[in-house]
Amino acid sequence: MAPAALMPGTELARQIIADTASRAARFTEQAGTPPCLATVLVGDDPASVTYVRMKQNRSRQAGISSRQAHLPASITTSELVAEIAGLSQDPAVHGILLQHPVPAHIDERAAFEAIDPAKDVDGVTLHSFAALSLGVPGFVPATPGGIMRLLDAYGVAVSGQHAVVLGRSPILGKPAGMLLLAADATVTYCHSRTRGLPGIVATGDIVVAAVGRPEFVRGSWLKPGAVVVDAGYNPGNIGDVAFEEAVEVASVITPVPGGVGPMTIAVLLAQTVDAAIAQAAG
Repeated sequence: MAPAALMPGTELARQIIADTASRAARFTEQAGTPPCLATVLVGDDPASVTYVRMKQNRSRQAGISSRQAHLPASITTSELVAEIAGLSQDPAVHGILLQHPVPAHIDERAAFEAIDPAKDVDGVTLHSFAALSLGVPGFVPATPGGIMRLLDAYGVAVSGQHAVVLGRSPILGKPAGMLLLAADATVTYCHSRTRGLPGIVATGDIVVAAVGRPEFVRGSWLKPGAVVVDAGYNPGNIGDVAFEEAVEVASVITPVPGGVGPMTIAVLLAQTVDAAIAQAAG
């Protein structure tokens, strides 16, 4: 069997950002102000600082203005909620991103729920998850949304396929499964307490790895010819899938880095412009 074809997201993300930049320019011309994405960063975690800086740079490239609230790690939940609520009420802000994870003493769900659903361009609120689950308009979490765009762009058949999702994060694993279900896949969720995990993964036509453990999914677990989406990103640019093993079994696989990661930012920016247009329309 030939090694798997790669399914990189870099070029597709570039195309999405170029389209987003065109839409942002039209919005700016009509509204007299550019779309605005506010990022909220709590503390000085090096990875989070890097992610936020990257998102701000991409925002500028797409013609989206960026506002940052960099808050001390000692902030309380109520203070963080108040900060986010202020951004939600600010008509000059069209999208809000709370960089996660936040420090352990913060009630992250309470902070997410302070985001106005109309500005929830990262799809993290209960409202957004409910809309996604019920198939009504709303913002999807950026990484699962990017995964679905990748599958579509590379012509991966989803309808009727068995998709195995490893991970149950409320902003990655769970919504990824719901989006696959909406696309007519049959979905199985797996997690750290799933019994017989390798055997279940072996039934997957599509496998989405989102467990946050480096090289957790082994090549020997995969069904020959499976489509593998590695949504993990661990220190050292290592995904959740043992790539060198998986590439010999899968038919298509996303690389790490350069696979799902670029798509996440592209979808976030596209949804920021969507939010700006919707808010301007009233």
